Amino acid sequence: MSADEHHDDHGNTVSAWFLTLSWIVAWTVAAVAIIGGGDLVTWTVVALVVSAATAAVAGVMKKAGLGRKEPRPVPPTREEWEASHTAAKKDKKVAA
Repeated sequence: MSADEHHDDHGNTVSAWFLTLSWIVAWTVAAVAIIGGGDLVTWTVVALVVSAATAAVAGVMKKAGLGRKEPRPVPPTREEWEASHTAAKKDKKVAA
């Protein structure tokens, strides 16, 4: 299994926004606690556990239909891009 196959891409969806915002909140709370005098290791572990839990929740949300509905878009290869770019230039020259 390649890294791309393993990557869980939520896309611009409810599950993605939930995951993003929950991680921001978890790490912000941990940072504020650490700055406020809390134990570095304790609050780092708390943030990591919360991050893992919210990632699991986002995965369940994705499976429940709140994630990407279409396959992940694949960018063109260099050869495909160059061919389309060359064709576009030719079309512009013909139109002019």
